[in-house]
Amino acid sequence: MADDFTALQVLQQMFANVEQVDSEEEAEDVSEEEDAEERHAENVSEEEGDEERNAENVSEEEEGDEERHAENVSEEEEGGEDGEERNAERRDLSASEEDKDDSDPHEDQVSDTFVSKNGKIKWSSVPCVTAPRPPRKNTERPPGPTAYAVSHAHDMVSTFLLFVTPQIERVILDETNREGYLKRGEEWKFMDATDLRAYIGLLILAGVYKSRGEAAASLWDAQSGRMIFRATMPLKLFYTYSSTLQFDDRGTRAARRATDKLAAIREVWDMWVERLPRLYDPGPEVTVDEQLVAFRGRCPFRQYMPSKPAKYGIKSWVACDAKSSYAWKMQVYTGKSIDGAPERNLGMRVVLDMTEGLKDRNVLCDNLFTSYELGRELMTTRNMTMVGTVRKNRSELPSELLATNRRRVLSSQFAFTPTTTLVSYLAKKKKNVLLMSTRHTDAEISDRDDGKPTIILDYNRNKGGVDNLDKVVTYYSCKRKTARWPLVIFDNMIDVSTYNAFVIWREINPNWMPGKRNKRRFFLEQLGRALVNPLIERRQRVPHTAAAAAVVRGLRTASCRGPPPQRQPEEADYEDDEAPAAASSAGPSSSPPVTSCVSKR
Repeated sequence: MADDFTALQVLQQMFANVEQVDSEEEAEDVSEEEDAEERHAENVSEEEGDEERNAENVSEEEEGDEERHAENVSEEEEGGEDGEERNAERRDLSASEEDKDDSDPHEDQVSDTFVSKNGKIKWSSVPCVTAPRPPRKNTERPPGPTAYAVSHAHDMVSTFLLFVTPQIERVILDETNREGYLKRGEEWKFMDATDLRAYIGLLILAGVYKSRGEAAASLWDAQSGRMIFRATMPLKLFYTYSSTLQFDDRGTRAARRATDKLAAIREVWDMWVERLPRLYDPGPEVTVDEQLVAFRGRCPFRQYMPSKPAKYGIKSWVACDAKSSYAWKMQVYTGKSIDGAPERNLGMRVVLDMTEGLKDRNVLCDNLFTSYELGRELMTTRNMTMVGTVRKNRSELPSELLATNRRRVLSSQFAFTPTTTLVSYLAKKKKNVLLMSTRHTDAEISDRDDGKPTIILDYNRNKGGVDNLDKVVTYYSCKRKTARWPLVIFDNMIDVSTYNAFVIWREINPNWMPGKRNKRRFFLEQLGRALVNPLIERRQRVPHTAAAAAVVRGLRTASCRGPPPQRQPEEADYEDDEAPAAASSAGPSSSPPVTSCVSKR
């Protein structure tokens, strides 16, 4: 019995071992499956890591390699796409490559963005290829004298009288005669157009002979003076005209001066300024700048400019043709308004006023006028471009172009907007030159040794219109020493008129005095003599000085021989709607007075 029980236990123990082995084998299989799943998960994670690394590699590769790699990855992951989808992807890829070939070369450049100091303008270091620029149109009228000027400029005198017209003469004569009668009563001898033109002619001749700082008594001196002065009028009469010359009614000046600081000469000035643009069409380059006429007397709008040679004087805004320096428009700066409030955006207002009536041209101005708003306004309203220097304190400038510490000398840095180009040129170690242009679109550098940008070269080539006018006007200036500021403005009007008349005469007569370098001096001398000759011819008394008397007799003899008559300009030639000049204002424009050919003492 005991043996049977023992055998039974042995059998049970055997079956139990077998089941345990099976369970262990099953456990081993499960663990192996779990290990396999873990390994599979690790493989999956490794594949995902590979995909991430591949994605990183793709981002570093070019766009074409990225698309091809993405195509291969999509085929591997999705088990392959059908032929149509693959063909579509290839067509998209080829189209993207074609677009890339047609793109602008500036797209490959790294573009930095600069923000202006006021935070309103974003500048880019790469040119904006879509920047609109006004097209350069052919103006209807070519640059130079207008048809009106050509038809009325018969000789030097008539060319000059295109500016100092009979209407201006009539205003001056009326006010001067009123003033002379109030001061001297019946002793005053009424001034006519011949007297006024002779007085202006003597001023012009004094400028020709470089006698600006010379006393009038020296010009009339019998030994060292010029005989033309004594032959024209006595020195006392010249002094009388200089002190009596008036340009407005003094009785009503106080009321007008309450609202207009230029009331003492406003009417004559406005009539003269209106003539300037009517007689000449400027070329494609126009310069706007300031002019300072030296004066240290009392004036409600006298300016102090330490950078100018004169330092004190009367300032005017001038727009000139850059090539000929013809003064196309002028405006006297009278300072602050009557209420004392300073004017805002003065530079922008001046340029817009000076270029009113012009289109399709380029304006050159200095840092007093140049601004981002001015460039946009000229392009929008007048289809005009602008090139000018910029002040470093302008709020539209980015600070990146102002820093010069880490830049090398003669280097240039550009900034662009869709409408404007800005360049910073380091001329010296601490000399940063800034220019703004709405005409230039690229960061073009010249091949010169100094590496100047094209913007600076174009600006230097055309910026000197007003400066050259100042130079030539000052060289033969007719200004005399005086304490009356209206007379200073009038003398400057004469200087500018003589130069403008010379420009018109020279361009109408291109073959006049070929090869000569002193054309302007000859023109001024001939003009001055032509203006004084009618008064010399009608003098009742011959000067006591032998040389001056010889001048008078020689002129009378030449007039008695009957020179070929020349058509003189009449008042109707200038203003068709104006009445003819009064008989008291008759001068060289009418028949000369009959004089005897016999000299009288």
